[in-house]
Amino acid sequence: MMCIAHPSFPGWHGRCIEEAAEPMDYQRTSATRNRKLRQVSYALGGLVIIAGITAGLSRLKPAAPSVAKASVWLDSVKRGPMLREVRGTGTLVPLDIRWIPTLNQGRVERIHVLPGSTVRADTVLVELSNPELEQAALDAEWQAQAAEAELQKLSVDLESSRLNQQSISASARHDYTQAELEAQADAELAREGLVPKLVEQRSRAKADELKARLEIEERRLAISADSAKAQLVVQKTKLQQLRAQAALKRTQVESLKVRAGIDGVLQKLGDKDPLQVGQQLVPGANVARVADPLRLKAEVKVPETQAKDIQVGQFAVIDTRNGVANGEVVRIDPAVQNGTVAVDVAFNTELPKGVRPDLAVEGTIQIERV
Repeated sequence: MMCIAHPSFPGWHGRCIEEAAEPMDYQRTSATRNRKLRQVSYALGGLVIIAGITAGLSRLKPAAPSVAKASVWLDSVKRGPMLREVRGTGTLVPLDIRWIPTLNQGRVERIHVLPGSTVRADTVLVELSNPELEQAALDAEWQAQAAEAELQKLSVDLESSRLNQQSISASARHDYTQAELEAQADAELAREGLVPKLVEQRSRAKADELKARLEIEERRLAISADSAKAQLVVQKTKLQQLRAQAALKRTQVESLKVRAGIDGVLQKLGDKDPLQVGQQLVPGANVARVADPLRLKAEVKVPETQAKDIQVGQFAVIDTRNGVANGEVVRIDPAVQNGTVAVDVAFNTELPKGVRPDLAVEGTIQIERV
C-alpha cells in the first residue's frame, strides 16, 4: 500500500491506495524542455560569435612579411647624411700561397720541417727517394763522360789525319818544285842545243804531272779540314745532348729534395691527409703549402641580398679584434655559396700586430652616403 496525492482523485487526499504490481513512470516535461532550450541558446550564441570573428578578420589588413634581421638597418629617424654600409664576417687570406708538388714519383724518407715553421725559398721541407731515377741519373752521367772521351779521341785522330795530309801536300810541293827546276834547266839547255828536244819535253811533262798532283793534295787537305770540322760538330752536339740529359736527370734527383720555393710560413704538409714517412707519392702530388704571412687580404662573406650594391674600389674597414685596417674592394665572387658572396678586400694601410692567415675578422664596406 502507498499513500499518494493524485490529481485525478481530488477527494482522496491523504488516502492510501493499493500500489500496482509494476512501478509507474511519470514524464518530467518541464526539465526536458529547459535542457533543450539551453542547447539551442548555446548553439545560437556560438554561431553569433563565429560570425563576429569572421567579420572582424575579413576587415583586417594583410600582415607584413617577415625579414631577416641581418638584412635590415635599425636606426631612429634623424635629419642629416646617412652612410649605407654592408657588414660581413670572413678571414685573412695570404696573397701569395704556393702549393709545392713533387715532380717525380718517390717515397717519403725524411720530413725536415713541420707546419707553422718559418722557411726560406731554399729550405728543404721533405726528402724523397727513387732508386730508379737515381740509377738513370748515373747512367746519363756515364754516357756523357763516354761521349766526352770519344770527342777527345776524335779530335786527336782528326788532328793526326790533318798532319798526315799536310805532310803529303808538302812532299808533293817539294817534288813539283824539283821537277819544275829540272824542266826549266832542260829548256835552257835545249835552246843552246846541249840536250835533245825530247829530254826537254819529258821534263816539262813530269813537272806538269807533279803540279796537278800538288793541287789535288792541297784540295784534299782543305776538304779534310772541313770534314774534321763537321765530325767535331756532330760529336760535340751529341755530347751536349747527353750532358743536357744528365743535367735533367740530376735536376730530377735534386727535386726529390722538396724545397719551399718562397720565403714564408709552412702551412701544411700533404694535400688531404698529413704527410707520413714512408708514404709513396705520385708525380704531381701536393707535398706542402707555403704562404707569405706578411702579405694578406681579407675575404669577407656578405649576404646575397646586400652584395648587389657592392662594387670594386669601394672603401672598406676590417676589424681584426686587435685593431682595424683600411682597404678597398678588389674582387667580387660571381658565385653564391650558402646565401653569401665572397668579397676580397686589399689593404692600403699597415695591418695591426699579431695578425696571421686564417684569422677571423669582421668587414664593413661603405656603399654610399645618402
